[in-house]
Order: sequence, then C-alpha cells, then structure tokens
Amino acid sequence: MTAPKQRLDIDAHTIVRHQQELVARWHEQDIDNPYTGFLQLVCQQHEFNFRLWHEEDIARSPTASDTEIAQVKRNIDGLNQKRNDMIERLDDAITERLQSEGVVVAAEAPINTETAGSTIDRLSIMSLRLYHYEEQLHRGDADQAHKAKVTQRIEICRLQHSDLTDALATLLDDLFAGRKLHKTYRQFKMYNDPSLNPSIYQASQRRAG
Repeated sequence: MTAPKQRLDIDAHTIVRHQQELVARWHEQDIDNPYTGFLQLVCQQHEFNFRLWHEEDIARSPTASDTEIAQVKRNIDGLNQKRNDMIERLDDAITERLQSEGVVVAAEAPINTETAGSTIDRLSIMSLRLYHYEEQLHRGDADQAHKAKVTQRIEICRLQHSDLTDALATLLDDLFAGRKLHKTYRQFKMYNDPSLNPSIYQASQRRAG
C-alpha cells in the first residue's frame, strides 16, 4: 500500500529502509544525517541507538578498566536520555503533522498502548540487532554450532522486525485517518536530573556543607 503523498516521510516502510541503510553506512563511514523533516528526526534518534549499542559493548569488555567502565556508564546515561528525548520529539512531530493536516479524531477513538515514536525506537534497535547478528554469522572463527544458533536468531528477529513494521504502518494509517488517538507520553527520567536524583543532590549538599 502506498502512503498518502503528504506523509511519505512518516511511512513505516520508508523509515525502516532508512534505518537499515544507515546502520550499514555508519559502520563504514562517519555518522551523517542528510535528511530533512521527519526523517531527519528519525535519523537523529537512530544515531543515539547506534552509539548506545557500541558503548554497551565496551561496558562489557573484560579488559575494560574500572575508570573506562565508569566513563562508559556516564556516556550510556547521557545517550539514553537523548534517545528518550528523541522518542518524544518524534511523537511531537506527528502531533504537529496531524494538526497541520486537520485530522479529526473519532469521538471514541482508542489510544495505542505504544506510541509511534516508541515503535520507531524499537525498529531502530532491531535493525542494529539484525546487522550485528549478520556479522556474527560471517565470522571467520565461528564454528557450525555458533552459526546455527545465529541463523535461528536471525530468522526470529526478521519475523519480529516484519511484524513490528506492519504494526507501525497500521498505527500510522489509523492515526492519520482519525481512527486512533495520538499522544506524546513524557518519559520524565529522574536519574539524570540533579534536582531529582538523591545520589546527586545529597552529594552536592554534603560538599556544600
């Protein structure tokens, strides 16, 4: 099914294709963001997941020092906050598009248990998972047992990725047809806020005292 012309950039299959292309490209060259509009936001959100994925790998390295792990943990916290902020920005952008197109929501329209922005985030992570499983499948030092395990997981991940893509496509169609209600759900992460994390503000109070 072809997406309506006015929202070709807010189309599940277009979003997924760009996420997959970006994962492959960013492993070969510097991270870039050549897009505009909604796809620019998708790319930015995807970048934070890309960086998070590789920081998580470093954090689990048995050769990483305590100092390195502490820095990586801070990097992960910062990137995760930005990732969640971008999920909200994606949903806010959808709200703006719905309003600009004058979409009228049915009086009894239900709300989805997951926002479109959150689904885009999950698809971003799935594209990273599939890329790295493909890497594992083609490792020169991998034995047949390893390859068999990875092959099975790739099949499952591809199915999950396909199901989630279809679910996003249906959700977006419903939103722009007014069949479902769209809201941005605020994450309100407390651990990165110095005024809300007791370990941070109590430490500041002790230093001040």
